[in-house]
Amino acid sequence: MTKRQLAALETRKKLMNAGKDIICRKGLSNTSVEEITEAAGVSKGTFYTYFRRKEDIVFELSRSMFGEILENAKAAEGDFVEKMKCYMVNFSGYIEQSSVKLAQEWVKNVVKPESSGEQADESKLSSDLSDVSELLSYGIRQGMLRQDTPVSELTHALVDLLYGQMLCWGMSDGAYSLRARTQEFCDTCLEQMLREYCLRAFSPS
Repeated sequence: MTKRQLAALETRKKLMNAGKDIICRKGLSNTSVEEITEAAGVSKGTFYTYFRRKEDIVFELSRSMFGEILENAKAAEGDFVEKMKCYMVNFSGYIEQSSVKLAQEWVKNVVKPESSGEQADESKLSSDLSDVSELLSYGIRQGMLRQDTPVSELTHALVDLLYGQMLCWGMSDGAYSLRARTQEFCDTCLEQMLREYCLRAFSPS
């Protein structure tokens, strides 16, 4: 990688970090591009070299981390329930760590996207649906789930649960731990939800 490419990556990183810090404090609607570029120490024009609009930073922040969460879930030890549990708990944990304001922006952008002409598969919701679908499909490919596992139906049910928890947490203004709430669901309900599709036997409780 050339020095110019390294410098471009560093500038993009500065913009994303500055954007995340300001958006988490003030919310997306109260954040301007000028504030982001000033905090990052670059000109306003530089922003548009890397992003079309400030909303893109919210998407980029979510995509970069959630791709890693998917790969970690695939590599997690244990049966498929443990892999899905790893994904869901870390999903909620990252949202909690990122701040309730950023979670509120994610939910708002899903309900009422601000973009003009953005492809549907670039939205956070579509990306999360794709990730959960991929994890279920991975379970089938690895012989951990039955071939007739209803991937689409389970994908939507699980993402509905995650988004419902995120919405309620945002409505409470972060009054409790989102990660802990998701852990409770996984410990009490997830095995029952997936049991009939799993090919590997569960350990006796």
